[in-house]
Amino acid sequence: MRNLVNNPIWKKSELGSPLPESCHSVSVALPTWEDVINYEEKEENCINSLRTIYPRFGLNPLLKKLIQEIISEDILKRYSAWPYPNNYLALKAKNFCDKNTLEKNSFIITEKNLSFLITSKPANDFARIFWQHTGLGLSSREAAIYLKLEHRNPKKLVQVSYSIIQKRIANNIQIQEDFIYLTSSGLSALYTALEIIYEIFPKRPILQIGFPYVDVLKLPSKIFYGSKLILEENCEDIESEIKRINPAALVVELPSNPMLKCVNIKKIAEIAKRLNLPVITDDTIGSNINIDSIYHSDLVFTSLTKIFAGTGTILAGSLILNPKSKWIKNFQDAIHKIQIPKLSDNDLIELEISSRDIEERVYQQNNNCLRLKKKLETHKSIKKVFHPENCENFNSIIKCKGGYGCLLSFELNGGIEKTKSFYDSLQISKGPSLGTHFTLVSPYVMLAHYNELNWARSFGIPPHLIRVSVGLEDPEILWKIFSQALND
Repeated sequence: MRNLVNNPIWKKSELGSPLPESCHSVSVALPTWEDVINYEEKEENCINSLRTIYPRFGLNPLLKKLIQEIISEDILKRYSAWPYPNNYLALKAKNFCDKNTLEKNSFIITEKNLSFLITSKPANDFARIFWQHTGLGLSSREAAIYLKLEHRNPKKLVQVSYSIIQKRIANNIQIQEDFIYLTSSGLSALYTALEIIYEIFPKRPILQIGFPYVDVLKLPSKIFYGSKLILEENCEDIESEIKRINPAALVVELPSNPMLKCVNIKKIAEIAKRLNLPVITDDTIGSNINIDSIYHSDLVFTSLTKIFAGTGTILAGSLILNPKSKWIKNFQDAIHKIQIPKLSDNDLIELEISSRDIEERVYQQNNNCLRLKKKLETHKSIKKVFHPENCENFNSIIKCKGGYGCLLSFELNGGIEKTKSFYDSLQISKGPSLGTHFTLVSPYVMLAHYNELNWARSFGIPPHLIRVSVGLEDPEILWKIFSQALND
Protein backbone atom coordinates (compact mmCIF):
# COMPACT_ATOMS: atom_id res chain seq x y z
CA MET A 1 0.00 0.00 0.00
CA ARG A 2 1.30 3.45 -0.93
CA ASN A 3 2.53 5.34 2.14
CA LEU A 4 0.59 8.61 2.00
CA VAL A 5 2.68 10.15 4.79
CA ASN A 6 5.71 10.17 2.51
CA ASN A 7 4.02 9.95 -0.89
CA PRO A 8 0.68 11.80 -0.92
CA ILE A 9 -1.91 11.62 -3.69
CA TRP A 10 -2.38 15.17 -4.98
CA LYS A 11 -1.98 15.28 -8.77
CA LYS A 12 -4.84 16.07 -11.15
CA SER A 13 -4.28 12.71 -12.86
CA GLU A 14 -5.01 10.94 -9.55
CA LEU A 15 -8.63 12.09 -9.32
CA GLY A 16 -10.80 9.40 -7.75
CA SER A 17 -7.98 7.42 -6.14
CA PRO A 18 -8.87 5.82 -2.80
CA LEU A 19 -7.19 7.50 0.20
CA PRO A 20 -5.43 5.25 1.12
CA GLU A 21 -5.23 2.68 -1.66
CA SER A 22 -7.61 0.08 -0.25
CA CYS A 23 -10.95 -1.35 -1.35
CA HIS A 24 -12.26 -0.28 2.08
CA SER A 25 -11.08 3.36 1.96
CA VAL A 26 -13.52 5.97 3.24
CA SER A 27 -11.92 8.94 1.44
CA VAL A 28 -11.37 9.68 -2.23
CA ALA A 29 -8.90 12.03 -3.94
CA LEU A 30 -10.29 15.34 -5.19
CA PRO A 31 -6.98 16.98 -6.19
CA THR A 32 -8.24 20.27 -7.68
CA TRP A 33 -10.91 22.83 -6.91
CA GLU A 34 -12.53 21.99 -10.24
CA ASP A 35 -12.73 18.35 -9.16
CA VAL A 36 -14.58 19.41 -6.01
CA ILE A 37 -17.13 21.40 -8.02
CA ASN A 38 -17.56 18.57 -10.53
CA TYR A 39 -18.00 16.08 -7.69
CA GLU A 40 -20.74 18.21 -6.14
CA GLU A 41 -22.39 18.84 -9.51
CA LYS A 42 -22.29 15.08 -10.25
CA GLU A 43 -20.39 15.73 -13.48
CA GLU A 44 -20.27 12.43 -15.36
CA ASN A 45 -16.52 12.19 -16.03
CA CYS A 46 -15.70 13.05 -12.42
CA ILE A 47 -18.17 10.56 -10.96
CA ASN A 48 -16.96 7.84 -13.31
CA SER A 49 -13.38 8.48 -12.14
CA LEU A 50 -14.20 7.74 -8.49
CA ARG A 51 -12.78 4.39 -7.42
CA THR A 52 -14.37 4.68 -3.99
CA ILE A 53 -16.63 7.03 -2.01
CA TYR A 54 -17.32 7.84 1.63
CA PRO A 55 -19.57 4.91 2.64
CA ARG A 56 -22.58 6.96 3.72
CA PHE A 57 -22.46 9.25 0.67
CA GLY A 58 -22.74 6.43 -1.84
CA LEU A 59 -22.08 2.76 -2.43
CA ASN A 60 -18.60 1.31 -2.02
CA PRO A 61 -17.53 -0.60 -5.17
CA LEU A 62 -17.75 -3.88 -3.26
CA LEU A 63 -21.37 -3.12 -2.38
CA LYS A 64 -22.08 -2.27 -6.01
CA LYS A 65 -20.62 -5.60 -7.07
CA LEU A 66 -22.75 -7.41 -4.49
CA ILE A 67 -25.86 -5.56 -5.68
CA GLN A 68 -25.15 -6.48 -9.31
CA GLU A 69 -25.33 -10.13 -8.34
CA ILE A 70 -28.60 -9.61 -6.49
CA ILE A 71 -30.46 -7.56 -9.12
CA SER A 72 -29.15 -9.44 -12.14
CA GLU A 73 -32.60 -10.85 -12.74
CA ASP A 74 -34.43 -8.90 -15.46
CA ILE A 75 -37.41 -8.28 -13.22
CA LEU A 76 -35.27 -6.24 -10.79
CA LYS A 77 -33.17 -4.23 -13.24
CA ARG A 78 -35.39 -1.15 -13.08
CA TYR A 79 -35.00 -0.99 -9.29
CA SER A 80 -32.29 0.28 -6.95
CA ALA A 81 -30.94 -1.88 -4.13
CA TRP A 82 -29.64 -0.90 -0.68
CA PRO A 83 -27.85 -3.67 1.27
CA TYR A 84 -28.31 -3.99 5.05
CA PRO A 85 -26.77 -6.54 7.43
CA ASN A 86 -30.16 -7.81 8.62
CA ASN A 87 -33.91 -7.56 8.06
CA TYR A 88 -34.42 -5.44 11.19
CA LEU A 89 -32.40 -2.54 9.74
CA ALA A 90 -33.69 -2.99 6.19
CA LEU A 91 -37.22 -2.75 7.57
CA LYS A 92 -36.37 0.54 9.28
CA ALA A 93 -35.23 1.87 5.91
CA LYS A 94 -38.42 0.62 4.24
CA ASN A 95 -40.61 2.16 6.94
CA PHE A 96 -38.91 5.51 6.31
CA CYS A 97 -39.59 5.19 2.58
CA ASP A 98 -43.20 4.15 3.24
CA LYS A 99 -43.72 7.18 5.45
CA ASN A 100 -42.70 9.45 2.58
CA THR A 101 -44.12 7.59 -0.43
CA LEU A 102 -46.39 4.64 -1.25
CA GLU A 103 -45.66 1.26 0.30
CA LYS A 104 -45.63 -0.38 -3.13
CA ASN A 105 -42.50 1.63 -4.07
CA SER A 106 -40.22 -0.51 -1.92
CA PHE A 107 -39.83 -4.10 -0.76
CA ILE A 108 -37.20 -6.28 0.93
CA ILE A 109 -35.52 -9.39 -0.40
CA THR A 110 -33.13 -11.65 1.51
CA GLU A 111 -30.13 -13.19 -0.20
CA LYS A 112 -26.96 -14.73 1.26
CA ASN A 113 -28.27 -13.97 4.79
CA LEU A 114 -28.34 -10.26 3.92
CA SER A 115 -31.36 -8.00 3.47
CA PHE A 116 -31.74 -5.69 0.49
CA LEU A 117 -34.16 -2.79 0.38
CA ILE A 118 -35.37 -2.65 -3.23
CA THR A 119 -36.81 0.68 -4.34
CA SER A 120 -38.48 2.02 -7.44
CA LYS A 121 -37.88 5.59 -8.59
CA PRO A 122 -40.40 7.36 -6.28
CA ALA A 123 -38.66 5.87 -3.20
CA ASN A 124 -35.05 6.15 -4.33
CA ASP A 125 -34.40 9.60 -2.85
CA PHE A 126 -35.82 8.57 0.52
CA ALA A 127 -33.77 5.37 0.54
CA ARG A 128 -30.67 7.47 -0.19
CA ILE A 129 -31.50 9.92 2.63
CA PHE A 130 -31.89 7.08 5.12
CA TRP A 131 -28.66 5.47 3.91
CA GLN A 132 -26.64 8.69 4.25
CA HIS A 133 -27.95 10.07 7.51
CA THR A 134 -28.20 6.90 9.59
CA GLY A 135 -24.99 5.03 8.69
CA LEU A 136 -26.82 1.71 9.10
CA GLY A 137 -25.87 0.20 5.74
CA LEU A 138 -23.82 -2.92 5.10
CA SER A 139 -20.06 -2.78 5.67
CA SER A 140 -17.71 -3.18 2.70
CA ARG A 141 -15.91 -5.92 4.64
CA GLU A 142 -19.17 -7.83 5.00
CA ALA A 143 -19.71 -7.45 1.26
CA ALA A 144 -16.19 -8.77 0.64
CA ILE A 145 -16.98 -11.88 2.69
CA TYR A 146 -20.17 -12.61 0.75
CA LEU A 147 -18.30 -12.04 -2.52
CA LYS A 148 -15.74 -14.61 -1.30
CA LEU A 149 -12.95 -12.02 -1.50
CA GLU A 150 -12.25 -12.22 2.25
CA HIS A 151 -12.77 -14.78 5.00
CA ARG A 152 -14.78 -14.20 8.15
CA ASN A 153 -12.65 -14.16 11.29
CA PRO A 154 -13.30 -16.71 14.06
CA LYS A 155 -15.99 -15.67 16.57
CA LYS A 156 -13.61 -16.08 19.49
CA LEU A 157 -11.19 -13.56 17.98
CA VAL A 158 -14.08 -11.18 17.28
CA GLN A 159 -15.26 -11.37 20.90
CA VAL A 160 -11.75 -10.80 22.24
CA SER A 161 -11.25 -7.83 19.92
CA TYR A 162 -14.56 -6.28 21.03
CA SER A 163 -13.53 -6.59 24.67
CA ILE A 164 -10.08 -5.10 24.02
CA ILE A 165 -11.55 -2.06 22.24
CA GLN A 166 -14.05 -1.55 25.05
CA LYS A 167 -11.22 -1.60 27.59
CA ARG A 168 -9.12 0.73 25.44
CA ILE A 169 -11.91 3.30 25.43
CA ALA A 170 -12.82 2.69 29.07
CA ASN A 171 -9.25 3.39 30.18
CA ASN A 172 -9.48 6.86 28.63
CA ILE A 173 -12.74 7.82 30.31
CA GLN A 174 -12.49 5.82 33.52
CA ILE A 175 -15.78 3.94 33.34
CA GLN A 176 -16.69 0.26 33.14
CA GLU A 177 -16.66 -1.40 29.73
CA ASP A 178 -20.33 -2.44 30.08
CA PHE A 179 -21.41 1.12 29.34
CA ILE A 180 -19.60 1.20 25.97
CA TYR A 181 -21.21 -0.06 22.76
CA LEU A 182 -19.47 -0.39 19.40
CA THR A 183 -21.60 0.45 16.36
CA SER A 184 -21.40 0.28 12.58
CA SER A 185 -20.58 4.01 12.20
CA GLY A 186 -20.49 7.30 14.09
CA LEU A 187 -23.92 8.25 12.71
CA SER A 188 -25.41 4.88 13.61
CA ALA A 189 -24.20 5.57 17.17
CA LEU A 190 -26.11 8.88 17.11
CA TYR A 191 -29.08 7.12 15.53
CA THR A 192 -29.04 4.66 18.45
CA ALA A 193 -28.73 7.50 20.98
CA LEU A 194 -31.82 9.15 19.47
CA GLU A 195 -33.72 5.85 19.52
CA ILE A 196 -32.90 5.61 23.23
CA ILE A 197 -34.01 9.20 23.82
CA TYR A 198 -37.33 8.64 22.09
CA GLU A 199 -38.02 5.52 24.14
CA ILE A 200 -37.91 7.74 27.22
CA PHE A 201 -38.81 11.30 26.26
CA PRO A 202 -41.66 12.86 24.25
CA LYS A 203 -41.25 13.03 20.48
CA ARG A 204 -40.00 16.61 20.30
CA PRO A 205 -37.17 18.06 18.18
CA ILE A 206 -33.52 17.76 19.11
CA LEU A 207 -31.68 21.03 19.83
CA GLN A 208 -28.14 21.40 18.47
CA ILE A 209 -26.06 24.05 20.25
CA GLY A 210 -23.13 25.32 18.17
CA PHE A 211 -22.57 25.13 14.42
CA PRO A 212 -22.90 21.42 13.54
CA TYR A 213 -21.37 18.75 11.40
CA VAL A 214 -23.99 18.59 8.67
CA ASP A 215 -25.35 15.08 9.27
CA VAL A 216 -25.45 15.44 13.04
CA LEU A 217 -28.07 18.14 12.45
CA LYS A 218 -29.82 16.41 9.55
CA LEU A 219 -30.21 12.96 11.11
CA PRO A 220 -32.80 14.10 13.71
CA SER A 221 -34.26 16.58 11.22
CA LYS A 222 -34.92 14.13 8.39
CA ILE A 223 -35.27 10.78 10.15
CA PHE A 224 -36.82 11.53 13.57
CA TYR A 225 -38.87 14.47 14.88
CA GLY A 226 -36.97 17.52 13.71
CA SER A 227 -34.01 19.55 14.88
CA LYS A 228 -33.30 23.14 15.86
CA LEU A 229 -29.99 25.02 15.88
CA ILE A 230 -28.81 27.87 18.08
CA LEU A 231 -25.43 29.48 18.72
CA GLU A 232 -24.46 30.51 22.23
CA GLU A 233 -23.09 33.85 21.08
CA ASN A 234 -26.45 34.72 19.47
CA CYS A 235 -28.47 34.09 22.63
CA GLU A 236 -28.72 36.70 25.38
CA ASP A 237 -30.46 34.16 27.60
CA ILE A 238 -29.72 30.64 26.36
CA GLU A 239 -31.73 28.97 29.12
CA SER A 240 -34.86 30.86 28.10
CA GLU A 241 -34.25 29.94 24.46
CA ILE A 242 -33.91 26.26 25.34
CA LYS A 243 -37.14 26.46 27.34
CA ARG A 244 -38.91 28.10 24.39
CA ILE A 245 -37.81 25.40 21.96
CA ASN A 246 -38.65 22.63 24.45
CA PRO A 247 -36.45 19.91 22.91
CA ALA A 248 -36.23 16.21 23.76
CA ALA A 249 -32.44 16.49 24.18
CA LEU A 250 -29.47 18.77 23.58
CA VAL A 251 -26.64 17.87 21.17
CA VAL A 252 -23.19 19.47 21.29
CA GLU A 253 -19.90 18.85 19.45
CA LEU A 254 -16.56 19.17 21.27
CA PRO A 255 -15.28 21.03 19.32
CA SER A 256 -17.41 22.03 16.32
CA ASN A 257 -16.64 21.19 12.71
CA PRO A 258 -15.13 23.09 10.90
CA MET A 259 -14.68 26.15 13.15
CA LEU A 260 -13.15 24.21 16.07
CA LYS A 261 -15.11 26.10 18.72
CA CYS A 262 -16.49 24.57 21.90
CA VAL A 263 -19.73 25.51 23.56
CA ASN A 264 -19.60 26.17 27.28
CA ILE A 265 -20.43 22.55 28.03
CA LYS A 266 -20.27 23.07 31.80
CA LYS A 267 -22.90 25.82 31.59
CA ILE A 268 -25.02 23.85 29.12
CA ALA A 269 -24.91 20.77 31.38
CA GLU A 270 -26.06 22.82 34.37
CA ILE A 271 -28.96 24.29 32.37
CA ALA A 272 -29.88 20.85 31.05
CA LYS A 273 -29.95 19.50 34.60
CA ARG A 274 -32.31 22.28 35.72
CA LEU A 275 -34.58 21.71 32.72
CA ASN A 276 -34.48 17.92 33.06
CA LEU A 277 -32.96 17.41 29.61
CA PRO A 278 -30.32 14.87 28.54
CA VAL A 279 -27.10 16.05 26.85
CA ILE A 280 -25.71 14.10 23.89
CA THR A 281 -22.09 14.89 23.03
CA ASP A 282 -20.04 14.22 19.90
CA ASP A 283 -16.36 14.10 20.89
CA THR A 284 -15.04 12.78 17.55
CA ILE A 285 -12.74 15.74 16.88
CA GLY A 286 -11.68 16.46 20.45
CA SER A 287 -11.07 12.77 21.31
CA ASN A 288 -11.65 11.41 24.80
CA ILE A 289 -7.86 11.12 25.12
CA ASN A 290 -7.66 14.90 25.03
CA ILE A 291 -10.87 16.03 26.74
CA ASP A 292 -13.31 15.00 29.47
CA SER A 293 -16.32 14.46 27.23
CA ILE A 294 -18.33 12.06 29.40
CA TYR A 295 -18.24 14.09 32.62
CA HIS A 296 -20.78 16.70 31.47
CA SER A 297 -22.81 14.41 29.18
CA ASP A 298 -25.47 11.74 29.49
CA LEU A 299 -24.60 10.05 26.20
CA VAL A 300 -21.42 10.37 24.12
CA PHE A 301 -21.10 9.19 20.54
CA THR A 302 -17.89 9.05 18.51
CA SER A 303 -16.98 8.28 14.93
CA LEU A 304 -14.22 5.72 15.45
CA THR A 305 -13.71 5.90 11.68
CA LYS A 306 -11.64 9.01 12.25
CA ILE A 307 -8.92 9.43 14.91
CA PHE A 308 -9.46 6.15 16.76
CA ALA A 309 -8.93 3.99 13.67
CA GLY A 310 -6.51 6.37 11.98
CA THR A 311 -6.23 4.31 8.79
CA GLY A 312 -9.10 5.74 6.77
CA THR A 313 -10.26 2.20 5.96
CA ILE A 314 -12.75 1.35 8.74
CA LEU A 315 -16.29 2.64 9.25
CA ALA A 316 -17.08 2.38 12.97
CA GLY A 317 -18.59 4.21 15.91
CA SER A 318 -19.15 4.02 19.65
CA LEU A 319 -21.94 5.01 22.01
CA ILE A 320 -21.13 5.54 25.68
CA LEU A 321 -23.70 5.78 28.46
CA ASN A 322 -22.67 7.87 31.43
CA PRO A 323 -23.18 5.56 34.44
CA LYS A 324 -23.70 8.66 36.60
CA SER A 325 -26.52 10.01 34.44
CA LYS A 326 -29.83 10.34 36.26
CA TRP A 327 -31.38 8.37 33.36
CA ILE A 328 -28.88 5.52 33.27
CA LYS A 329 -31.46 2.88 34.25
CA ASN A 330 -33.85 4.25 31.61
CA PHE A 331 -31.08 4.17 29.00
CA GLN A 332 -30.26 0.56 29.79
CA ASP A 333 -33.94 -0.44 29.70
CA ALA A 334 -34.35 1.34 26.35
CA ILE A 335 -31.39 -0.50 24.84
CA HIS A 336 -33.18 -3.80 25.46
CA LYS A 337 -36.07 -2.58 23.29
CA ILE A 338 -33.90 -1.68 20.28
CA GLN A 339 -31.23 -3.50 18.33
CA ILE A 340 -27.74 -1.98 18.41
CA PRO A 341 -26.36 -1.65 14.84
CA LYS A 342 -23.30 -3.81 15.44
CA LEU A 343 -19.86 -3.27 14.03
CA SER A 344 -19.14 -6.13 11.62
CA ASP A 345 -16.78 -8.94 12.64
CA ASN A 346 -13.91 -8.13 10.28
CA ASP A 347 -14.17 -4.40 10.93
CA LEU A 348 -13.84 -5.16 14.63
CA ILE A 349 -10.62 -7.06 14.08
CA GLU A 350 -9.17 -4.29 11.94
CA LEU A 351 -10.24 -1.61 14.42
CA GLU A 352 -8.56 -3.40 17.31
CA ILE A 353 -5.30 -3.66 15.36
CA SER A 354 -5.33 -0.09 14.03
CA SER A 355 -6.12 1.48 17.42
CA ARG A 356 -3.27 -0.17 19.35
CA ASP A 357 -1.16 2.98 18.99
CA ILE A 358 -4.06 5.42 19.53
CA GLU A 359 -2.52 7.34 22.44
CA GLU A 360 0.88 7.72 20.78
CA ARG A 361 -0.76 8.87 17.55
CA VAL A 362 -3.07 11.35 19.23
CA TYR A 363 -0.25 13.03 21.15
CA GLN A 364 1.93 13.23 18.04
CA GLN A 365 -0.91 14.62 15.92
CA ASN A 366 -1.81 17.11 18.66
CA ASN A 367 1.76 18.41 18.52
CA ASN A 368 2.04 18.38 14.74
CA CYS A 369 -1.25 20.24 14.31
CA LEU A 370 -0.32 22.86 16.89
CA ARG A 371 3.02 23.47 15.18
CA LEU A 372 1.35 23.91 11.79
CA LYS A 373 -1.21 26.26 13.34
CA LYS A 374 1.50 28.52 14.74
CA LYS A 375 3.29 28.62 11.38
CA LEU A 376 0.11 29.39 9.46
CA GLU A 377 -1.10 32.22 11.67
CA THR A 378 2.10 34.20 11.08
CA HIS A 379 2.06 33.81 7.27
CA LYS A 380 1.08 36.87 5.24
CA SER A 381 -1.34 34.88 3.04
CA ILE A 382 -3.44 33.71 5.98
CA LYS A 383 -6.42 35.79 7.07
CA LYS A 384 -7.45 33.68 10.06
CA VAL A 385 -6.73 30.26 11.60
CA PHE A 386 -9.37 28.33 13.53
CA HIS A 387 -8.02 25.93 16.15
CA PRO A 388 -9.11 24.89 19.69
CA GLU A 389 -6.03 26.41 21.38
CA ASN A 390 -7.79 29.76 21.26
CA CYS A 391 -11.07 28.45 22.72
CA GLU A 392 -11.54 29.09 26.45
CA ASN A 393 -14.32 26.50 26.67
CA PHE A 394 -12.13 23.79 25.12
CA ASN A 395 -9.33 24.63 27.54
CA SER A 396 -11.74 24.21 30.46
CA ILE A 397 -12.29 20.50 29.66
CA ILE A 398 -8.84 19.52 28.41
CA LYS A 399 -7.11 16.73 30.34
CA CYS A 400 -3.79 17.29 32.08
CA LYS A 401 -1.94 15.34 29.36
CA GLY A 402 -4.39 16.26 26.61
CA GLY A 403 -3.90 18.43 23.57
CA TYR A 404 -5.97 20.18 20.90
CA GLY A 405 -6.46 17.43 18.36
CA CYS A 406 -5.41 16.97 14.76
CA LEU A 407 -7.77 19.43 13.08
CA LEU A 408 -7.50 23.10 12.09
CA SER A 409 -9.17 25.33 9.51
CA PHE A 410 -8.05 28.56 7.90
CA GLU A 411 -9.17 31.32 5.58
CA LEU A 412 -6.78 32.92 3.10
CA ASN A 413 -6.44 36.54 2.13
CA GLY A 414 -7.50 36.99 -1.47
CA GLY A 415 -10.76 35.07 -1.13
CA ILE A 416 -11.81 32.20 -3.33
CA GLU A 417 -9.40 32.82 -6.22
CA LYS A 418 -6.36 32.65 -3.94
CA THR A 419 -7.86 29.61 -2.23
CA LYS A 420 -8.33 27.77 -5.54
CA SER A 421 -4.71 28.44 -6.50
CA PHE A 422 -3.45 27.27 -3.10
CA TYR A 423 -5.60 24.13 -3.11
CA ASP A 424 -4.61 23.10 -6.63
CA SER A 425 -0.88 23.48 -5.99
CA LEU A 426 -0.80 21.89 -2.49
CA GLN A 427 1.15 18.63 -2.67
CA ILE A 428 -0.87 16.89 0.07
CA SER A 429 -3.63 14.29 -0.19
CA LYS A 430 -6.97 16.04 -0.66
CA GLY A 431 -10.36 14.53 0.09
CA PRO A 432 -13.12 14.14 2.74
CA SER A 433 -12.74 12.64 6.25
CA LEU A 434 -10.17 13.29 8.99
CA GLY A 435 -7.99 11.67 11.64
CA THR A 436 -5.82 9.63 9.29
CA HIS A 437 -2.11 8.90 9.77
CA PHE A 438 -1.51 11.07 6.71
CA THR A 439 -2.44 14.74 6.39
CA LEU A 440 -5.75 15.19 4.59
CA VAL A 441 -6.96 18.56 3.26
CA SER A 442 -10.46 19.48 2.12
CA PRO A 443 -12.46 22.56 1.11
CA TYR A 444 -14.84 21.43 3.82
CA VAL A 445 -17.66 23.92 3.33
CA MET A 446 -17.85 23.20 -0.40
CA LEU A 447 -18.13 19.48 0.30
CA ALA A 448 -20.50 19.64 3.29
CA HIS A 449 -22.68 22.63 2.38
CA TYR A 450 -22.44 23.02 -1.40
CA ASN A 451 -26.20 23.48 -1.81
CA GLU A 452 -26.52 25.73 1.24
CA LEU A 453 -23.49 28.01 1.05
CA ASN A 454 -25.52 31.11 1.90
CA TRP A 455 -26.92 29.36 4.96
CA ALA A 456 -23.39 28.47 6.12
CA ARG A 457 -22.22 32.02 5.37
CA SER A 458 -24.99 33.38 7.61
CA PHE A 459 -23.23 31.64 10.52
CA GLY A 460 -19.88 33.19 9.59
CA ILE A 461 -18.59 30.12 7.73
CA PRO A 462 -16.80 31.24 4.52
CA PRO A 463 -17.30 28.96 1.49
CA HIS A 464 -13.57 28.98 0.71
CA LEU A 465 -12.52 27.71 4.14
CA ILE A 466 -9.76 25.10 4.05
CA ARG A 467 -9.79 22.31 6.65
CA VAL A 468 -6.65 20.35 7.49
CA SER A 469 -6.45 17.03 9.33
CA VAL A 470 -2.78 16.87 10.33
CA GLY A 471 -1.07 13.49 10.21
CA LEU A 472 2.24 12.01 11.31
CA GLU A 473 4.51 13.74 8.78
CA ASP A 474 7.67 15.48 9.94
CA PRO A 475 6.37 18.95 10.92
CA GLU A 476 9.16 20.79 9.10
CA ILE A 477 8.58 18.86 5.88
CA LEU A 478 4.83 19.44 6.19
CA TRP A 479 5.33 23.19 6.65
CA LYS A 480 7.64 23.31 3.65
CA ILE A 481 4.86 21.82 1.49
CA PHE A 482 2.25 24.26 2.83
CA SER A 483 4.60 27.23 2.55
CA GLN A 484 5.37 26.43 -1.07
CA ALA A 485 1.65 26.35 -1.96
CA LEU A 486 0.97 29.55 -0.02
CA ASN A 487 3.76 31.36 -1.85
CA ASP A 488 2.80 30.16 -5.34
